[in-house]
Amino acid sequence: MADAKAATAAIGRVTRKLRRRDAVEVDAHRPAIEALNRPFAAQALEWKEKAEKYELELQHLYKAHSRSSEQLVTLIEELKALKALLKEKEALIPALQSELGRTSEENVQLKQSLEEKTNALELLIQEHQAAKAELEQALAKLKGVENENTQLVERLMQAKMVEAEKLNEANAMYEEMVLKLKAAGLGAGGMQHHAEQEADGIIRRSEAGYIDIIETPIPSAPRITIRAHEGGCGSIIFQNNTDMLISGGQDQTVKIWSAHTGSLASTLQGCLGSVNDLAVTNDNKFVIAACSSNKLFVWEANGGRPRHTLTGHTKSVSSVDASWVKSLVIASSSSDRTIKIWDLQTGFCKSTIMSASNPNSLVFIHGDTICSGHRNGSLQFHDIRTGKSSATTVGAHTDVTSVCVSRSKTYVLSSGRENVHKLFDVRMPTVLVEDSGTLRAPGNRVIGSWGRPCISPDEKCIAAGSSDGSVYIWPKPKDEKDAPQPLAILEGHHSLPVVSSAWSGYGPLATADKNHIHIWA
Repeated sequence: MADAKAATAAIGRVTRKLRRRDAVEVDAHRPAIEALNRPFAAQALEWKEKAEKYELELQHLYKAHSRSSEQLVTLIEELKALKALLKEKEALIPALQSELGRTSEENVQLKQSLEEKTNALELLIQEHQAAKAELEQALAKLKGVENENTQLVERLMQAKMVEAEKLNEANAMYEEMVLKLKAAGLGAGGMQHHAEQEADGIIRRSEAGYIDIIETPIPSAPRITIRAHEGGCGSIIFQNNTDMLISGGQDQTVKIWSAHTGSLASTLQGCLGSVNDLAVTNDNKFVIAACSSNKLFVWEANGGRPRHTLTGHTKSVSSVDASWVKSLVIASSSSDRTIKIWDLQTGFCKSTIMSASNPNSLVFIHGDTICSGHRNGSLQFHDIRTGKSSATTVGAHTDVTSVCVSRSKTYVLSSGRENVHKLFDVRMPTVLVEDSGTLRAPGNRVIGSWGRPCISPDEKCIAAGSSDGSVYIWPKPKDEKDAPQPLAILEGHHSLPVVSSAWSGYGPLATADKNHIHIWA
């Protein structure tokens, strides 16, 4: 029963599928059946229209073919013309090839000629450069010769000026000596002879090559020890051509001692502030003290009477020196960056020289010329008549602490904080300041702004104190490259810093620390 139902269901499904297939086939063949069912006349009309359309298209094609034929004829004619032209060009090729060969040969020849001319030009350029270099060398030599000639002329003129100044100074000294001798009551002949001897001695000591008859001995041991000032000694100096020693200290006094016996000769009172530096006029009439109170004090050496109090500096006065030609002219330097020129006749400041750096120390050299050492390490040379700087030595030291001048005014000794002492030839400072040598020693230490070295009277030795209490004695260097070793190292200050040293014209050396003054044998 079940199988019958399944068979019936299968037959039903097959029947449905056949019906659907039949319907699909009928739909597919319907256009063909409808076309077959149309009338024949309608198909004929449609075919006629298509034939007319195809005939029209055929006419258009004939016209296009005609045009193409014409274009083809034209192209054939152009092609014939191009072939003829090509034959003409081919006929020209051999001539052009031969011309190209000749041109290549000419090009090679021209290239060779160009290379030869280029080589010749390079050779000419080298010769020109060599000639130019020789010309430049010759011009440089000529310029150097001209400069050297100019310098020689300037040095010659300066030397003549220096000689003239020395002659004028000698004349002034001669007249001053005549006046002194007249006042002393000597006869005319004796006065003239004595004055001529004095003037001649000054001139000869100023000349190069002069040798003092008295040779300064090298000190060995302290002969006299003086306790000079309460609170410490600041500066010492000898009077000119005597053995009288002048000292100044923090007790606001200036004292004059006999270097021969060590006895106190006189005390100069009235100073305000500590004494930083001392000076004495060339005739030994006046003693000047530079003080920390911004003032300078002037006394008469004989009698100790105060003469002037010089005011004008606004800070501590660091240094003072007296002209060795004009007995009433002094110069002072201060921490206010000024150098002042004073007239001891009136007690007034004659001129002020401004400086870019503090001048720590100064000395007179050639009459109206002073040399000053500055905190910026330079040495400057000034003409006190004009106030202008005549020369500057830059980089002498890192910081110049002191300068002093030799007895003949030929050399200036400078000291710096880098513990180096340098000697300079200052015979012509407006033309050339020559470095004459450097002095140093492993144990020598400069004492800030207080150390004051000195040069022996015969200008053969230099003495400088050290912060360890030693005094170093060097020989004078032979030239700028010479750096001699110390001849002697004097001990006796018991590790106290040696602040100042001075060498008498009669031989003895004096050195001072904060407590004592030693006069050496």
